[in-house]
Amino acid sequence: MTAGKQNHDDGTADMDTPAASVARGAEVIARHLKTLPNTPGVYRMIAGDGAVLYVGKAKDLKKRVAAYTAPDRQPTRIRRMIALTMDMEFVTTATEAEALLLESNLIKRYAPRYNILLRDDKSFPYILVTGDHDYPQVVKYRGAKSRPGDYFGPFASVWAVNDALNVLQRAFLLRSCSDNVFSGRTRPCLLYQIKRCSAPCVGRISKDDYADLVGQARDFLTGGSRAVQANLSKRMQAASDALEFELAAQYRDRIQAMTRIQAHQDINLRAVGDADVIAAHRQSGQTCVQVFFFRTGANFGNRAYFPSHGPDDDMGEVLEAFLGQFYARALPPKTVILSHALPNRTLVEDALSVRAERRVQITVPTRGDKRKVVDHAQNNAKEALSRRQSESATQRKLLDGLADALGLEAAPERIEVYDNSHVGGTKAVGGMIVAGPDGFEKGAYRKFNIKGAANVPDADGKTGEGFAPGDDYAMMREVLTRRFSRALKDDPERAEGQWPDLILIDGGKGQLGIAMEVFQDLGIEDVALAAIAKGPDRNAGREHIFMPDGRELLLKPQDPVLYFLQRLRDEAHRFAIGAHRGRRAKAIHTSRLDDVPGIGAQRKRALLHHFGHAKAVEEARPDDIAAVDGISKSMARKIYDWFHPDD
Repeated sequence: MTAGKQNHDDGTADMDTPAASVARGAEVIARHLKTLPNTPGVYRMIAGDGAVLYVGKAKDLKKRVAAYTAPDRQPTRIRRMIALTMDMEFVTTATEAEALLLESNLIKRYAPRYNILLRDDKSFPYILVTGDHDYPQVVKYRGAKSRPGDYFGPFASVWAVNDALNVLQRAFLLRSCSDNVFSGRTRPCLLYQIKRCSAPCVGRISKDDYADLVGQARDFLTGGSRAVQANLSKRMQAASDALEFELAAQYRDRIQAMTRIQAHQDINLRAVGDADVIAAHRQSGQTCVQVFFFRTGANFGNRAYFPSHGPDDDMGEVLEAFLGQFYARALPPKTVILSHALPNRTLVEDALSVRAERRVQITVPTRGDKRKVVDHAQNNAKEALSRRQSESATQRKLLDGLADALGLEAAPERIEVYDNSHVGGTKAVGGMIVAGPDGFEKGAYRKFNIKGAANVPDADGKTGEGFAPGDDYAMMREVLTRRFSRALKDDPERAEGQWPDLILIDGGKGQLGIAMEVFQDLGIEDVALAAIAKGPDRNAGREHIFMPDGRELLLKPQDPVLYFLQRLRDEAHRFAIGAHRGRRAKAIHTSRLDDVPGIGAQRKRALLHHFGHAKAVEEARPDDIAAVDGISKSMARKIYDWFHPDD
C-alpha cells in the first residue's frame, strides 16, 4: 500500500467523516478510560469486523487514550480512524521501551491500516561456518539461528552472499557440500579440480590444516582480512624461497581472491565496525528508506524499502516506526546511523538495546566520513524512489490500457496469472504469479503440487485415483479450486487485499471454460476472467485473448498492452517451469530408502552399490539383503518388512 492509497484504504476517501460516526467512536473510546492505568502499555483500536485499525504505545495509557476522546483536536485521518473504532484492547508493560517493542511486533502481526507500515517480510541471508562437524562447512543460511556455528551477516541480498561465498571458496578452500554428500564421497569433486575446495572428504588435507583454513576464514569475516593477507604473503614468499612454486601460486591465487572483494568496497566504515546506515528520502508523498549493512567495516550490501504512511507523517516519525518494525525481525548492530533525528531517540535506543541484549547507539552525523556515507545512502534512496515512481506511472498506464482492452469497469489492482508445468504428467506443478500497480509481487507467488493425477505418486509416494496424467484441464481445475476454496474460507469478506480483480489463464477456450466452471461451482461472480493463447504455430505477437462472454480479442502487434500481457504470461510460464524443475530435481536426489528407519548414508550407499538401484532393494528377499556389507540379518528383515508390510 502506497501513501497515495491511504485514504482509499480507509474507506472514506475524499469526504468528511460524518460527525455522528466520530462522536460514536469517541464514546466507545471514552468507555475504556475509567479502567485504564497511568502506566506504560500498548493499545489497539478495533473495527466492527474485528480488524485492527491502529496499534499505539504510550508512556501513560490513560492519558494517551484520553486524547482520542476529543476528536476535534485531531487531524482528518485520525478522525476517520476514531469513526471506525468499535472496541479497544490494551496490554500494560513494565517500561516504555517494552511497550515500543510490543508495538512493533503487533504492527508486524496485524498490519493495521492507520499505522506506518513496513511491508516486507523477507529474512536476511547469512554466511554460516558450521560448528557441528570435524570439517566445518561454509554455506548460505536463512532462518532461525538454530544450527551450531558462527553466523556472519546479515547480507542485503542473496547476490551479496553468493559473491562472498565465491571469494571464500577461492581464498580458503572450505567445503560447501552437505554432510551426507561429504560422507558419501570416494573421490574429489569438481570443486577440488578447479581449486575451490581442499577435498577434506577424501583426506586430501589434514584435520589440523583444515582447521587452520577455517580460522583464517573466520578472521577474514570478522574484519581481519589485512592480517590474513599479510600471513598468506609470508607463506607465499617462504614457498617461493623454497622453490615450491606451485604452492606459492596457490597462495597468490588466494590473496588475489581476497583483494578482489576488497576492491568492490566503494565505501567503508572501518572506524565504526558494525553499523547499519539508514537514510530516507521523500517525494510526492512517498518515502524510500535505504539500509546499508556494514559489518567489521565492510559493506555487506544495501536494500530499499518503501513504507506506507499518511501524507502528514513527519520523516522522523516514519524512521522511528521503520526502525521498530525492521528490528523486530533482525538484531540491531552496535551502531545505527540515521539521516534524520528521531522524536524519541533515547526511547528507541533503549528498546533496541533490550532487543539486542547489549548497548545500541543511534547517531545522526552532521559531518565527516559518517555523514558522507549517510549522503551516499540518501542519494540511493532518492534514485530508487524516482525509479519506482516512474515505473509505477508506466504500470498504471498499462493497467488502464488493459482495462480498456478487456472491457473492465476499472483498472485491476491485483492480477493473478496461472500456468501448469509437467513432463508426461509427472511432478506436475501449478504456478500462480501476481502483478499490480507496483509490478510483479514475487512475495505473493504460489506453487501448487498437483495431487489428483491417477497412477502418479505424490510427494508421500501415494498414488492418486483422479484424472489421467497430463490432463491439463483437470490440473487447472485442481489449482483454481484449491486457491479459491481457501480464499473463501480464509477471507470471505475480502478485507485482506488478497483477492484478484483479474484472473489470466495461460491457455485457450478450454482452460477458460474450466476456470468459469470452477467459479460457478464456488459461487464467485465478481472476478474478471480471461485466457491468453499464442497464435498459429505458437507465434508470439499473434496472441488471442478469450473472454467469458465469447469475445475473442486480437490486439495489434505493437500494442503496449499486448507486450504487457506477454510479460505476464511469460512470467507465469517461467515460474511454473522453475517450480516443476525444482520438484523434479528434488525427486532425483531422493529414494524410498531414505524413509527406511535405521538406513543412513553408509548403509544406503552399500545397498545401492550392491543392488544397483532402490527398486531392486525393494524386490530383494531378506537373505539377499543380509549379504550386503554392513547389513545384519535383523536389519535385513526390517528393510524387507518396510517394503512388504502385508507379508
